[in-house]
This record gives sequence, structure tokens and C-alpha cells, in this order.
Amino acid sequence: MLASDISAINRRPLGRSGLAAAPIGLGCWAIGGYFTLDGKPDGWGEVDDEQSIRAIHLGLEMGASLIDTADAYGTGHSEEVIGRALGGRRADAIIATKFGYTYDRAARALVSTDVSPAYIEQACAASLERLGTDYIDLYQIHVGELSADLADAAGETLEKLAEKGAIRFWGWSTDNAAAAKRMVKFPHFVAVQQELNVFTDGPAMLAMCEGNNLASLNRSPLAMGFLSGKFSPETRLPPSDVRAAGHSWVRFFEDGRPRADYLHRLAEVRVLLQTGGRTLAQGALGWILARSPNTFPIPGFKTEAQVRENLAALEKGPLPSATMAEIDALLGTRPIKGDRSAGNGTRR
Repeated sequence: MLASDISAINRRPLGRSGLAAAPIGLGCWAIGGYFTLDGKPDGWGEVDDEQSIRAIHLGLEMGASLIDTADAYGTGHSEEVIGRALGGRRADAIIATKFGYTYDRAARALVSTDVSPAYIEQACAASLERLGTDYIDLYQIHVGELSADLADAAGETLEKLAEKGAIRFWGWSTDNAAAAKRMVKFPHFVAVQQELNVFTDGPAMLAMCEGNNLASLNRSPLAMGFLSGKFSPETRLPPSDVRAAGHSWVRFFEDGRPRADYLHRLAEVRVLLQTGGRTLAQGALGWILARSPNTFPIPGFKTEAQVRENLAALEKGPLPSATMAEIDALLGTRPIKGDRSAGNGTRR
């Protein structure tokens, strides 16, 4: 699917913003390259910036417009790459970025968190410069859990940035549906970014988004690549990969190896996800598209081939309802025993 086919894509409204986008976006964590969190690698290994730019261009040609990143990814590097990729093409993209993790750029290390009004304004200005734009379409809080007072103060600051035109709308990357619902009182709050994939459902957040006309951006839609089907019990990822770095919130991998219980679950639904000639990744994205009309999965990428495969799911569309029911019957009532929390709800 090329530029001539873009008009054929069934776009979805981005919540109550008045904007609309193809329902599969581009997740830009991996293209940020190396950086650390808690002294451990938090990136996806080495990257080629020129290849990242080609992949973004391909995504735009295939009809994607929603590009999701964060200032944390590569401590600003992901935003810089996107800024280069969108030179002369700013109008083709809906840029979503995030703030809240402070960082040491020289060390490429995340240091702490800050959502104070002064820091939000500072972070926004820095992101605008790196992205090479004078406005951000969707500016998202990256810290998943905040007190009501901190959340309200952040919301008031973000409303002021929207009134100034530095941002158009804002959202929150969190899995706390009750906390997110409190933010609906702010007129420019239009989206929540939640973890959502075949293994990890989020019914309370989806219901909240549908009931309040909010977009649901979906991080980890392929379960950190697990749902691509490319891993086996013998797979061992390098320590430079976030999935092997030893972070407690990485749930699908342990010590750089895919967890056996999730490999078993994937085997159970493999054929169903491949319904209609889909690849496993396309089936996993189709599951999210079928899960709610408000969803926008944002799969990550490092290559053009990954972008091409992911966005080809636009043509396949949502999984059929009968297939969704079969998958739910297999997985929906049998949670993984001893599964670990995803931490504060902000990691993908």
C-alpha cells in the first residue's frame, strides 16, 4: 500500500480531539538507540539512524500518521531522528511524545522523574527543538502513577501550553483507569496510553476511553516482540537489549529468554492469529483493532521490513468476531500464574 492508497484507509478519530489517524501508528522507542534506566540498558541495541528515517518515510507512504515517541527514548535521540525524518513533511504526521523522566544526555541515562509545572514547560521546549516543529500534537505524561495534586497541577500546566499553541492536545501513559478518568475534566485531555496486547487485556481502561470519547494508544502491542513469533526456547537476547537487562517490569522475557509459559500460550492461539492469511504480528495487531473502536496500536520498529509487515495489517483489518471469541475462550479466563506487574504502567 503506497501513498495513492492512503485515502482508502479507514481512519479512526483520535478521541475528542477532532483529529483522525490510521489505526496503526509507529512506536519509536527502539530507534532512540542506547540509554539506561537504573543503570541497566533500556534500549533495543544498536540502531542505524538512516535506516530509521527510511522506515518512517515508508510508514508515511503506507498511510500511517501517528508517530509516538518520548524524550526518554535515547534521552532525546528518538525525537531528533523523527525531526530529521519529518523535515518538509510535518503536515503528514501526528506527533505524540512524552515527558516526565529526567535524564543526563551526556551519559544517556534516565535519572529521576519530574512533572512540576516548571519542568513541563522546560521539557516541552526541548522536545519542540529536537522535533524541529513549533507544536506537538499530543503531549503525554510518561510517569504512570501520580498523586491527585501532582496530576491536577500537570493538567493545568498542559492546558496552558495548549492555549499558547505549543501543544494541541495531551494525554497520559498509565494503566490506572480511575486516575485517568479524573483528567477528563480538562478540555484538551484526549488520550490514554495503556499496555494492551493478546496476553495483557485492559478492559477497565478501554471502557473508560469508550465512555469518555478518549483515544487508547496501545504500548507493547506485540508484547515486546514476543507476538512476532520469532522466538524459541533457545533464544537468548544480548545484555544490551532491554528484554535481557534484568528490569523487573519486563514480563514476557526472563534473563533474556522468552518465558516458557508465554510460548505455550502463543502456541495455543497461533493458528487463530493467522486467520485470513495474516502473519502473527498482523494477527496480534488485528486483535487490538477488534478489541475496541478507540484503539491505536503503536508497534515498535528498527527496520523497513518491520514497518511494512506491521502496517500491512491495515489492509487485513480487525480480526473477525468469531476468531476473537475463540481466542478469548482459550486465554481470557486463564491468567499466567505468578505473573509480575509491569511496574508503574509507563514502560512498554
